[in-house]
Formats: sequence, structure tokens, C-alpha cells
Amino acid sequence: MNAQSPTRSHVVARVGALLRAVGAAEPSGASTTDLGRATELARPTAHRLLSSLADEGLIDRDAQTGRWRLGPELYLLGVGAANRYDISDQARDVLSRLARETGESAFLSARRGDETVCLLWEEGSFPLRSHVLHEGIRFPLGVASAGLSILSHLPDRDVDDYFSRMKPEKDWGPVHSEEKIRERIRLTKRTGYAVNPALIVDGSWGIGAAVFDRTGRPAWALSLTGVQTRFRDERIHEMGVLLLEQAHLLSVRLKS
Repeated sequence: MNAQSPTRSHVVARVGALLRAVGAAEPSGASTTDLGRATELARPTAHRLLSSLADEGLIDRDAQTGRWRLGPELYLLGVGAANRYDISDQARDVLSRLARETGESAFLSARRGDETVCLLWEEGSFPLRSHVLHEGIRFPLGVASAGLSILSHLPDRDVDDYFSRMKPEKDWGPVHSEEKIRERIRLTKRTGYAVNPALIVDGSWGIGAAVFDRTGRPAWALSLTGVQTRFRDERIHEMGVLLLEQAHLLSVRLKS
């Protein structure tokens, strides 16, 4: 039994990686080849695991395009978990205010291990928009402004442990090296909010602030994204202060 445990754990890790990759590809879905590449699995292995997940209703495959999407069983499981983890209802008015007062698109992201996942968004009124974020997309901590704000508020030991496991520059380039991210962590600690100056997509800026759970740990983040011309120094400060105010309001609300 013990000899089989590592193999079983390996399979679970592969399945988890595939489910996260399918979720990140919503709503258009992804091909077997794309999912294999995203999870570093051989195509036959990816196809075998995806087919097994489809048999359980955890994912679906479009009969015409062959693309995989999240399935109905995941929705039902998610409904059951929502009472513990979903803060969308408490955050909707906060996102609406952020989008209304800034004209930028506002987002709520949650920490999931070494990543953030976008849960909810509110479109801003400004006609030019950044399309980096959407519901379900995941980024390693420290890459997007939401994840940077969360990482910056973790204890130093947790930050060190994160970099011992994760190397964001491998997939996101040298601007996301440990050294560069630590520089941005220092800036975030100084201001309270995190700024991403077009490090993911050229011309697309983001700014984020951490939201804390009942134990005082950063578990979510609010963020605003927009085009570079909208992120002048003075306006960045104004939006950062507004984000911090709304993040504090939401943190207090979640503790009650």
C-alpha cells in the first residue's frame, strides 16, 4: 500500500493540474494538445486523464471542436463549497464602486496555494480596456498585481518558502525573477498597494490591494486594470488609496 502511495499522489497532482488548466481556459475551452503543454504532460497521458474526468462529469468535451471545458459535477461541488470560500456576494458592491469611481475594470481574486484565481469582475466605463484578467484565469503569486499584493503581505518565511518552490520567470520571463519580484514586494510594503506596470501584456497596467481573512492573513485581493495612458503617477496613488479603503472595508465585513 505504501509503495503505491507516491504513484497515486502523482496521479492526483496531474488531475489537479489538468482541472486548473481547463478552468484557466474558460469560457472557450482548450484542446488536448494545449492542456498537455500547459501541464507538461504527454498528449496521450493528458487525453487519458481528461477522458476519465469526462466520464465522471467533471469536465465536458465539445463534440464539434474537441475542446475541453469544466463539467456539471464541478459546478455542483462548487455550490457545496461556496458557503465556505465564496465571498462574491460580499464583494459585489465594492467592485461596483471601484469600477464606477475609476472607470477601470475591477476584479476580485482569491489565493489558491501558490496562485491567484480571478473570481469576479465589474467592467469599467472607460472605452479602452485591458483584457488580461477574466474569471477563472490563474497567475502565480507575484506576477499580476493581485498576487503581488497578497505575496507582499505574507510573513517573510512564507515568501522565502514560495520562492523555494516557484520560479515564475520560467514561464513569465526575467521581469518576474525572484530578485525583481522582491523589489516590487518592497515597493508594495511601502505604499500598501501593488502595481504591475505592463509586465504581463505590453500597455496593460494593474494595481491591487490585499483583502484579509478572519485570522489576518491575505486571502483575496481587489485590483483594477487599464491601459497605460490611464495610469499616471498621480492617478495611480488615487486609485491605490481607493483600493486600500475598499479592501479594508471588505476585510472588516468578512470578519463580522
